Amino acid sequence: MSKYSSLHKWMIFPMIIMQLGIFGDYWGDFSENAWSVHIHYWTGTAWYIYLIIQPYFATHKQMSKHRTNGIIGMFIAGGVCLTALSMMHRDIVTTQNSLAAPKQFGPFEPWFFFGFAAVEIVMMIAFGYAIIKSIIYRKDVEDHAWWLISTVFLIMMPALARGIQNVYIGIHVKEFPNINIITPIYYTQIFIIGMLLFGAWKYGKVKHPATYLAIFVNVFILFIEPIGRSEHVQLLLKTFIKG
Repeated sequence: MSKYSSLHKWMIFPMIIMQLGIFGDYWGDFSENAWSVHIHYWTGTAWYIYLIIQPYFATHKQMSKHRTNGIIGMFIAGGVCLTALSMMHRDIVTTQNSLAAPKQFGPFEPWFFFGFAAVEIVMMIAFGYAIIKSIIYRKDVEDHAWWLISTVFLIMMPALARGIQNVYIGIHVKEFPNINIITPIYYTQIFIIGMLLFGAWKYGKVKHPATYLAIFVNVFILFIEPIGRSEHVQLLLKTFIKG
C-alpha cells in the first residue's frame, strides 16, 4: 500500500491534461452544448476527481471513506460510459450535416465522425470492462488500483485530441480547409501511450492485463481514418445508431 501513498498526486496530472484539452471546446460554446454533452463532461470530470481522492483515502487510513466513495464512484463510472454511448447519435447526425454543408465543416469530412464514433464505442467497452475487473479484484489492492488507474488512459483521447486538434488547426489556419486533421490525433495517442507506459513502469505494471488493454485501445485509435472510411463500418453505425 505504501508505494501508492503519492498516487493521488500523480493522478492530478492527467486530470489537468484532460481539462486543458477540452477547455476551449466545451467552455468556448458552453451555451450551445447539448444536455448530453454537459452530463458527459461533468461525469467524466467527477470520475477523474474520484481517481485523485480515492487513492488518498486508501493510503491515508481513511478506508471507511474509500469504501463509501467507491460505491458512489461506480455510479459515476456508469454515467461516464452510458452518456458517452448516448452521444453516438450526435456523431451520426454530424456526418449528415458535414455532408450537406462541407464548407462549414472544412477538413472535418463525414468519415472523421464515423471513425470517431467507432473508436469511442471500443473505448467505452474497454472502460466498462476495466471497471468490472476493478470490482472483481476489489480485495486485491494491486489489481484493483491498476484497473482503475488504466481507465484514465482509456478515455482521455476525445478531450485531449480536441485540444491538440484546435491548436494544430490554429497553427495551419492559412491552409484551411486543406488541413490534415489526423496528424494531431497521432500526437495525442503518442502522448497518451507515453504517459501510460511511464505510469506502468513507475508502479511495476508494464505487463499487467490492464496495461495491455489500454495500449491496444490507444493503438486502435491510430486507425481512426481507415476505420471511418470503411463503408462496412459506416453501414453498421448507421444501422445501429439511427441518425
